[in-house]
Amino acid sequence: MAARDSSEPHRAGDRTGTRPIGVGVLGAADIAWRNALPAVQRCDGLRLVAVASRSAEKAGRFADRFDCEAVDSYPRLLERDDVEAVYVPLPNALHEEWAEAALRAGKHVLVEKSLTVDAEAARRLAGLAEARGLAFMENFTFLCHPQHDEVRKLVADGAIGTPQTFTASLGIPRGGGDLIRYRPELAGGTLRENGCYPLRAALLHLGDDLRVLGAHLRTDPASGVDVAGSALLADGAGLTAQCDFGLEHSYRNTYALWGSEGRVELDWAFNPRPDTRPVLRLQRGDVREERVLAAADQFQRTFTAFAAACREPVAHRHHAQDAVRQATVMEAVLRASTR
Repeated sequence: MAARDSSEPHRAGDRTGTRPIGVGVLGAADIAWRNALPAVQRCDGLRLVAVASRSAEKAGRFADRFDCEAVDSYPRLLERDDVEAVYVPLPNALHEEWAEAALRAGKHVLVEKSLTVDAEAARRLAGLAEARGLAFMENFTFLCHPQHDEVRKLVADGAIGTPQTFTASLGIPRGGGDLIRYRPELAGGTLRENGCYPLRAALLHLGDDLRVLGAHLRTDPASGVDVAGSALLADGAGLTAQCDFGLEHSYRNTYALWGSEGRVELDWAFNPRPDTRPVLRLQRGDVREERVLAAADQFQRTFTAFAAACREPVAHRHHAQDAVRQATVMEAVLRASTR
């Protein structure tokens, strides 16, 4: 059952930033419990209103911890007038359906990665958000950590000369087989679970005309999902990107840009804790430098960015455009891996 279709364009009620925006959560997911909802509570521009789950027990547990209301169905949450924006941390297979339902109900949407591997679906959702004057974001929190600005500034200042190659890796050890990431019916697998991060970082550092030259995904016959993958990409200027990812690897979480005069690399590139001070490594010839960067709460910064987008959707339309670019690359990787 879908929520009612609110066909009128959204009318922003408070653009001054003086009133927190009411947020509802579709799904009692672990990431919401551990990271997202504590960040919402720390964000001055948002107010957590309700959490919906198909399990009344789960919804009640969230409501008790986060001082909000429990709702026993997703459509019922979308019908609430005090819910102006929706966070969607559901399994991958449900992202498109409930992101669209929320937009049609007139709600701003922050949807967990990966939104989709279907570029046309992403374009449809972005177009729907634009037509209704709503904010639409895919939740890559790492983009809001200032360590990436440090890398981009170094590259822009010529610290590594002319960039030649980007490499990124995100791998995690094997987990229990009952986890969502190992369930094909819920769109599990390494590409959508963690391969999306290196690919999104490649979009951050390479040109807009990024294309996939080749890809490989290895499927686990027991679970039926992809558990290891690699992709080779390039932009129109000839800068290449090698992205590697997997679900049965020793832990690795890094990316680097290698240029004509040097190399810059980040440890903890994608998910540093709020109190972690990331290390940036810069090498030019025989000179090696380590810079310990400032700690930052990338979840809180992401929800602050989402609040800003809710207040001024037109000024933050790039978030939806980024989601389309990401889906286009993900689709191309999936297509290349089946050749």
